[in-house]
Amino acid sequence: MVIKSANFVKSAVKPEHYPETELPEIAFAGRSNVGKSSLINKLLNRKKLVRTSRTPGCTQTINFFEINRQLMFVDLPGYGYAKVSKEVRKRWRPMVETYLTTRKNLRVVVVILDIRHPPSPDDLSLISWLSSHSVPFLVVLTKADKLKKHKQKQQRIRIAAGLGLEENDVTLFSAKTGEGREELWERLLTFCG
Repeated sequence: MVIKSANFVKSAVKPEHYPETELPEIAFAGRSNVGKSSLINKLLNRKKLVRTSRTPGCTQTINFFEINRQLMFVDLPGYGYAKVSKEVRKRWRPMVETYLTTRKNLRVVVVILDIRHPPSPDDLSLISWLSSHSVPFLVVLTKADKLKKHKQKQQRIRIAAGLGLEENDVTLFSAKTGEGREELWERLLTFCG
């Protein structure tokens, strides 16, 4: 997809703060420091539209970005370990669940995992929750450039099986090399047509 414009719209913590728009939305979810912001920036061919950080827990609100005046990317707070207080982490779950269950223009959730690690209990819990609430999702394995090709394939098969998915249901992605960018765009756009 050719990106002509990509703009931050607003941050929200409650439904009344969400932008008033009919544009289809693609949400991005994953553990803290899994490479969520880097993936979004690479998809949009931007270096710093979405803030990246080595410190887990950088994203603490639901952040909306308008793409080509055609769709919205929604960056959700990372789950799992984060350098924030337990109080803040406790607020994240209901904030995210409310968005996922009430937002009418949400089309798909991109669930991001690090290819080097097996799915965590939090990853499995999210996928189970999305399935039980009939929220469509895609699984993307980031940091593919960190493994050789044969190891990528092994991990893809292993992780897909652990999630109850087929190997081809899982997209490999590298924010460094751009691997998987076009394939992921193709998959995303099938939900937004």
